[in-house]
Amino acid sequence: MRLRGFAMPIEILMPALSPTMEEGTLTKWLVAEGAEISSGDVLAEIETDKATMEIEAVEEGVLVKILVAEGSAGVKVNAPIAVLLEEDEDASVMDGYVAGASVAAVPAAGPVVVPPELEQQDEKAPLLQKDERSVEDTAPLGDRIKVSPLAKRLAKEKGLDLANIKGSGPKGRIIKVDIENAGTVPTQAAAPTSEATTTELGPLRGGGADYLEKMGIPVGSYDLEPLDGMRRIIAKRLTESARDIPHFPLNIDCEIDALLAMRKELNDQAPEGMKISVNDMLIRACAIALKQVPEANASFTPDGIAYHHHADVAVAVAIDGGLITPIVREAENKGLAIISTEMKDLAARARDRKLKPQEFQGGTFSISNMGMMGIKSFSSIINPPQGMIMSVGAGAPRPIVRDGELAIATIMTVTVTCDHRVVDGAIGAQWLAVFKRLVEKPVTMML
Repeated sequence: MRLRGFAMPIEILMPALSPTMEEGTLTKWLVAEGAEISSGDVLAEIETDKATMEIEAVEEGVLVKILVAEGSAGVKVNAPIAVLLEEDEDASVMDGYVAGASVAAVPAAGPVVVPPELEQQDEKAPLLQKDERSVEDTAPLGDRIKVSPLAKRLAKEKGLDLANIKGSGPKGRIIKVDIENAGTVPTQAAAPTSEATTTELGPLRGGGADYLEKMGIPVGSYDLEPLDGMRRIIAKRLTESARDIPHFPLNIDCEIDALLAMRKELNDQAPEGMKISVNDMLIRACAIALKQVPEANASFTPDGIAYHHHADVAVAVAIDGGLITPIVREAENKGLAIISTEMKDLAARARDRKLKPQEFQGGTFSISNMGMMGIKSFSSIINPPQGMIMSVGAGAPRPIVRDGELAIATIMTVTVTCDHRVVDGAIGAQWLAVFKRLVEKPVTMML
């Protein structure tokens, strides 16, 4: 809100591009200082832990100052990154501007009379927090010291003489920071020593290096690479999931010879450029099983269990620095050709970090397939708020007993990790039985 008589720069803030975003990297500015900005103009590229996205202007004006340089990492959500001025505003309103305040300094065109009701507000009132650089004493300048109301109040509380304090605000006005710094002497920062090297993890000796040394690994025998945003978020969320969600695994072996044969036949008849993968068929099988066993397509909440209307299947995709789980929405309503096309597009854009938040956030179930890496079986950590995640191992020839005789079949082991608050053993086993039937008799996926 703009107040009459106050000239106010418009701060562009670091946006929250996802509900869980706490900070991001400003990778690139697409406009320069001095540019005229209209609502909807693309301003910059922001990289989160999962994707790189463009941000658009919501205000109009002239980009008078860029506060955060390109390539800056760890920029907190809602931190000012640039400043706009309306076209009719003079650049002098930037005098004494401090990032993070919504009201800039008032140009020296005359004093501003503060209404009595505003003078009576305490320091927690929004206006008096912001106006300390813009409201000066209304008495003649020759008779009174220029000081903001908040600074005057703080000085009185501390018993400080304003005559002995030099103001750092516009025209020498005393502001809050001058009161806070009164009586203090600036000190030079001590030069860092070889044992106090700082990284994103904190002081190296007091962080990763100290920890490893306590574990018997000497300093200098390794290279410590600071965590990037993605790896930091992965570590935080999976630690919380493993610690806070009571979970258990269930595994089952599936014969996939019929599925592989059906896949080959489909690909032989598919249009040029289309290739159905085993993973595409597993996505459809999972979606159908979730609809047939709706108790498994659920999420725990503090207020009750949410049973989802659709099977939104998230699929783990490895990218540089971690992984991401793009989602095939309403997979139960999509055929193999559509699932295959969507997954190729989602995986490609995931690796380029070009996914939109709604394309990788949410989901009701997850699949992690490491079969192509030769992993026989494994279990995954639940991706909250989902109730289950399925881990897919490699399909390989194994000896089996069929009709009392020894035979060879291609066997794939899958493991589901279940949130015991939502999916108990019986529900998990029921879901796996349906999934196994769909995989071993893939023609039933077509029904």
